[in-house]
Amino acid sequence: MTETPTETARLLELRGIDKTFGTVQAVRGLTLSVPAGEFVTVVGPSGCGKSTLFNMVAGLDEPDPGGVLRFKGRSCHAHELLGRVSFMPQRDLLLPWRNVIDNAIIANEIEGADRKTARARALRMLPEFGLTGFEAQYPHQLSGGMRQRVALMRTFMFERELMLLDEPFGALDALTRSMMQRWLLDVWERHRRTVLFITHDVDEAIFLGDRVLVMTARPGSVKLARPVDLPRPRSAELVTSPEFIAIKREILAAIEEESMKSFMATGMRAA
Repeated sequence: MTETPTETARLLELRGIDKTFGTVQAVRGLTLSVPAGEFVTVVGPSGCGKSTLFNMVAGLDEPDPGGVLRFKGRSCHAHELLGRVSFMPQRDLLLPWRNVIDNAIIANEIEGADRKTARARALRMLPEFGLTGFEAQYPHQLSGGMRQRVALMRTFMFERELMLLDEPFGALDALTRSMMQRWLLDVWERHRRTVLFITHDVDEAIFLGDRVLVMTARPGSVKLARPVDLPRPRSAELVTSPEFIAIKREILAAIEEESMKSFMATGMRAA
């Protein structure tokens, strides 16, 4: 069931990756491949190492010695990926003293891009991100969904082949979240960036992903890599289809099994 991308098609590959913080092993033997252009979602029980995975791929944390990390076909250290991938954390992290346009171009400014050119490009992108007419607004004047659109626009403007999105819609209400998911797929299908997307929402993982990775309880590794063989573009009605529900049952069963292992291990330690 697990897809095996060819060597040339792999944008990102981790093989046998461990990461330990003090006496706690966050991930062990973590192995995965992400082909160029794929939308991969990551789910798993709480504390399974999803954020640790992202921090290593973003270049913020170095894995323990011994594993293999490859990007665009070349072995590298995690710190070499710093600035080579775009990373959107759970919070939008918009600067309150900057308006929409100036928040969107922060990464470009840091890279040394011409401010006037970056602002002109951001203005052209406003319609695609549903922000037309809001260019002069400040974060406190925007809804949660609008703030996330600005943060995602900033991430897209930081043109990198791999985008890491860490629960970008987690704080939104259910209706806004559903609308944002469909909007994100529209934008992704136009730009075709490679996406690694963390979520706790199984419906979201299936609806967005070409493949869903289910991680084990800590120490985290990939328990299941489930292809999502559902047609694109995806409509809201898809989540009630028999095919969607069958995939959901399989993924929920894998997560529940790992959650029970984590619960039992915690109970044994407490005893």
